[in-house]
Amino acid sequence: LVNSIKKSDIDLRSILYEQIVLAGGTTLFPGFGDRLLYEVRQRAPAHTRIRISAPPDRIHSAWVGGSILASLATFKNMWVSRAEYEEYGSNILHRKAL
Repeated sequence: LVNSIKKSDIDLRSILYEQIVLAGGTTLFPGFGDRLLYEVRQRAPAHTRIRISAPPDRIHSAWVGGSILASLATFKNMWVSRAEYEEYGSNILHRKAL
């Protein structure tokens, strides 16, 4: 996480440290949020404000995000049908994603 933030634009880094969001079922393990905060604090620049949000319904976050993305009209042109995949193989994924 910290390595990714450090690779981002310098003007965005403080915003990214303040907008960390836990998502997915494995973030529900006891102590996960506290451990993440500890690890980020150890690696982030001194005096960096770190904020980690842990929504209670985060076990469904990936599904909810995927369903929202799939419902967007702009995303529909990126869909790959079974027939397309069978004809072009995995290369179709790269063509449709661009």
